[in-house]
Amino acid sequence: MSEQTLSTLERIHQAARAEFREKGFPSASLRSIVKSLGMTTGAFYGYYPSKEALYEALVGPHYNYLIRRFRQAQSEFAHLPHHRQPDELGSFSGGCMFDMLHYAYDHLEECQLLLTASEGTRFAGLVDEMVEIEVTATHDYMAVLGELGRPAPCLDPRLEHILITGMFRTFFELILHAMPLEEAENYLRQMRAFYTAGWLEVMGQS
Repeated sequence: MSEQTLSTLERIHQAARAEFREKGFPSASLRSIVKSLGMTTGAFYGYYPSKEALYEALVGPHYNYLIRRFRQAQSEFAHLPHHRQPDELGSFSGGCMFDMLHYAYDHLEECQLLLTASEGTRFAGLVDEMVEIEVTATHDYMAVLGELGRPAPCLDPRLEHILITGMFRTFFELILHAMPLEEAENYLRQMRAFYTAGWLEVMGQS
């Protein structure tokens, strides 16, 4: 791909990021993006077939990374010997959250678009998908606690969903506020301490 083509592609991405950031995906206008570039619609279609494809090019890789990294952490933890899981829980979840935070800060504008402008796309379900993964992992861990003779009390599914959803929304607030990374890391440590203590209490493990 030539330097001129790369330059044009980056100009398209810059214009698209501005349009999506201002209006969100549903209200963003492909016509406005093309017009701001001084391109014809036909020339634009040489790069992307639709507004959906353009938005996916901007946020899709980052959505995929966040989901994949979270699934990886859950899988690695689940494959630990059961007797090690209670002691390793904090290190696995903490490492994953810090990896996702650092990744998001390395791709801040695109991750913010993912979190704020994805209504009407398949990416709008990021939090819901992470919640589903976490709910399954929580149930698996509670079963392990039972095997270890440390059974957790039954948790109302509605409360469980609320607590887990709140945890992820709190995490993503760090990215949306775009505070200095050192501050975000400190807030993440405090957030994890807060939620870890709460979950230990709820699970009867404190």
